[in-house]
Amino acid sequence: MIETTAALEDACRALAQSDFITIDTEFLRETTFWPQLCLIQMASPTLEVLVDPLAKGLDLKPFFELMANPKVIKVFHAARQDIEIIHHLGNLVPHPIFDTQVAAMVCGFGDSISYDQLVQRINGEQIDKSSRFTDWSRRPLSEKQLDYALADVTHLRDVYQALKEQLEREGRATWLNEEMAILESAGTYDIHPDDAWLRLKARLRKPTELAILKYVAAWREREARSRNVPRSRVLKDDAIFEVAQQQPKDTEALSRLRTIPKGWERSTSGAAVIEAVNEALALPKTEMPHAPKPTRSPEGSGAAVELLKVLLKLISDKEGVAAKVIANTDDLEKIAAEGETAEVAALHGWRRELFGETALRLISGSVALRFVDKKIEAVEL
Repeated sequence: MIETTAALEDACRALAQSDFITIDTEFLRETTFWPQLCLIQMASPTLEVLVDPLAKGLDLKPFFELMANPKVIKVFHAARQDIEIIHHLGNLVPHPIFDTQVAAMVCGFGDSISYDQLVQRINGEQIDKSSRFTDWSRRPLSEKQLDYALADVTHLRDVYQALKEQLEREGRATWLNEEMAILESAGTYDIHPDDAWLRLKARLRKPTELAILKYVAAWREREARSRNVPRSRVLKDDAIFEVAQQQPKDTEALSRLRTIPKGWERSTSGAAVIEAVNEALALPKTEMPHAPKPTRSPEGSGAAVELLKVLLKLISDKEGVAAKVIANTDDLEKIAAEGETAEVAALHGWRRELFGETALRLISGSVALRFVDKKIEAVEL
């Protein structure tokens, strides 16, 4: 367990000599807005280390420098949350990266396969999951807990090598580029408070309601960040929706809402919500957000989408690629409705070559699906 800056410098210097390193983090975020980093695990082909970021006086600067080293591939499994922590604490996004969960989808291991399932299928190893729900902020950690944490990066070395070799063997290494570019983009993790309302599954349609939703959600986002508490601790989603619908302009109106706790309307938070509501209502109509108009699908496109789903399943099974990484239902609906002009990933690059071209021919009538010998196949007409 590394607990000093000097030891971390030595370890990161040694790890930087390798072409790749595997990385995982353990964190808590049940009671905070920002994840609390509790443990860092790293491994190269010749070195395995655990880093205690809670150790007094430890400076993580050598770790962040290693994350920014362009000569070392950083290997994660399901990287987004780990990278979110690194981005928040170090103000950087690791580069270059390799996400084994995404690679596994391209290699035919199914949609969003878990780490322990992937290790078992590639290495034949069974991971002991009994320490999964550890409170990683408590010290000291037991040997069993440390062994569990280290296994998250030691087995990952073999998983990475196996997936990398399969991708190269099948000529699919470049298929990951688009997904890795998204994970390596700072914009993926820099969510502006003014965009917080987009995370909410809006049940609202009126511009005034959407304006209030946007302003109150932005206030909650800033408040949660500044206090470092979960959003729901500031104001629950249901309360935001009710505020947007009822549009309380003063303390009395706010107090009548069912989702607002008794007396909350007299707090500074209550005053802030009322201010946000009135600011939103003062916007010119032209500056209020509008709900997208629902697109009316052409007659018969529903059946076309079902055929496209069958084709997608057929091709993904045949090619050994998870359907999720090729196209989703929204993509199929757009292809069915718009054809060649549909702006979806499935009609670009390797996805078009693998699926999109055949999908277009299917909806144009030059390809058909037929059932032969208890199997479905696509045939040219």
